[in-house]
Amino acid sequence: MSGATTSLGRLFLPGATVVHRLPPQCKLVATVAFVLAVVSTPREQVWAFGLYAMLLAAVAATARVPAGVIARRMAIELPFVTFALLMPFVAHGERVTVAGVGLSVSGLWGAWNILVKGTLGVVASILLAATTEARTLLLGVERLRLPSLLTQIATFMLRYTDVIVDELRRMKVARAARGFEARDIRQVGVLARSLAALFLRSYERGERVHLAMVSRGYDGRMPVLHGDARASGAQWATAAALPAAAALVAATAWMVQWTHL
Repeated sequence: MSGATTSLGRLFLPGATVVHRLPPQCKLVATVAFVLAVVSTPREQVWAFGLYAMLLAAVAATARVPAGVIARRMAIELPFVTFALLMPFVAHGERVTVAGVGLSVSGLWGAWNILVKGTLGVVASILLAATTEARTLLLGVERLRLPSLLTQIATFMLRYTDVIVDELRRMKVARAARGFEARDIRQVGVLARSLAALFLRSYERGERVHLAMVSRGYDGRMPVLHGDARASGAQWATAAALPAAAALVAATAWMVQWTHL
């Protein structure tokens, strides 16, 4: 797995904090449970999302993950932010004027719902990746008894992502060496052919890898990952602190919502 640590491994920030030491399956379950609590919260209860943000800030402080690192990695959600910002302009229904611009009320609530829940989910995932090595995450998935096929797919993705990225980088260098420069939409055809070539090369590489594995006795089952990721009751209780607090906030938000109906 050495090749898999070059780019995906950079997400991990080494440390010796309580969060780092938790077994991966505990952190996986805690993250999923936290996200479910956030998603289930009524969007009108704005205060609840502020509390969720404070919970994540506490985890980040405990794990010593710098705010700058989190902010930079949040760029991955920019496409969703763009979509959310368009909703108030294109949605129908009651409208309100803001700075002379007519905006849809339902669109504003929809944009808020996407932005706040998506951002909290992304930050939770960033903290998980920053405190857990990629290979250790796979070990946690295995400990949770998820279908072995999913574990195999994730393992191969982790192992060969960098191989494909390096291939893409070499193709980019080759295009530049031939004087190619993407300046406008007329170069889309060249880029599309490059992606098609990358797909074919990746597919052929996958076939060769599969044949090599079969020749070495592969029968559809991967060897069990080595490593001790067993979790004690105390570790499960520590990991449960975040989702338990989030569940309490979500339950309170629903109670407030019902009292105002």
